[in-house]
Amino acid sequence: MFPTMPREVDFFGVLLPGVLPVFLAAMLLQLVLDAALSHVGAYRNSWHPALVRLCMFVGIFSALLVTLYN
Repeated sequence: MFPTMPREVDFFGVLLPGVLPVFLAAMLLQLVLDAALSHVGAYRNSWHPALVRLCMFVGIFSALLVTLYN
């Protein structure tokens, strides 16, 4: 019915966690969004920019997981 998340991904004989491609995609999206927000100057209004970046990554990662793996 729904696609299941693979437990491991075979990468040239090395078994990697199944969420690794989603993690890498979330990291790439976060880097792009972080560069755009830095260019606009949105971090000047935040109390702790590193915490904003971490929360942004966690939000993107969990949104991708929920979207891709129902």
